[in-house]
Amino acid sequence: MAWVTRSLMPEKWTAIREIGVEYDSALVVTTLRTNPQGVATGDQFTVWSASLTTHQVVRLLQGAQLHLEGWIQLLPGHPRELAALYDDCSDCNPSTFFTVFYYDISQHGWAARWLHGNQAVSIRNANPPQGVQWTQVFAVVANPNGDELAGAWTHIDHGAAQPPEDFLYQYDVDPWSGLDRVQPVADKQIPAMKQRLCSAQDAVPGLTRGQDSELCSELLHPQPVEKSRKPCKCEEQPESNRVRR
Repeated sequence: MAWVTRSLMPEKWTAIREIGVEYDSALVVTTLRTNPQGVATGDQFTVWSASLTTHQVVRLLQGAQLHLEGWIQLLPGHPRELAALYDDCSDCNPSTFFTVFYYDISQHGWAARWLHGNQAVSIRNANPPQGVQWTQVFAVVANPNGDELAGAWTHIDHGAAQPPEDFLYQYDVDPWSGLDRVQPVADKQIPAMKQRLCSAQDAVPGLTRGQDSELCSELLHPQPVEKSRKPCKCEEQPESNRVRR
């Protein structure tokens, strides 16, 4: 605790929220409260990797409303990794993201997966383009061999302007390099992945979003289409051909 506090002294933070140690490195969560009269929900968090040998710190991620959701198995036979959900802001309509923290043995420090700046796997986009209906479905699901992967489905409905678009991605770890990877779901795998994400039967508790959407309801419980009755095309027969009673 003393080493971590000393290493973080040059940085801006109000409190150290959590510390987790693996080998020679600590995963540290700090919070910053700019207004002393503010509430905890308005705090900004920062996640650090702090070396316990060199005392250097590396900023991994910043945001708001960090929720650590427990440990998941991305690679069989490897250590579990810490799943997390977080927002990009606290004083706005936030977008929500998913990532995991893991100890990178090659770098002797902690790292976060699927990051592009402060954005990881998008599971809620608070600012979709105007004029479209934007639906997202997300889940971390278990595979039969014991590992887990994250899947995300984005459905964009443009109305009558153009056909809807679907984007499906699988987020996992390459078994050979140990690096995180993003793979598009395509072709014959698409229906199975949509069904898997919406049903969430093998999903990790707490790591699901969007299953209550109209998109999933229509997929899991399709309504039967009523067949319309075609009007009779019978032509009236001449008076001479009618049967007299």
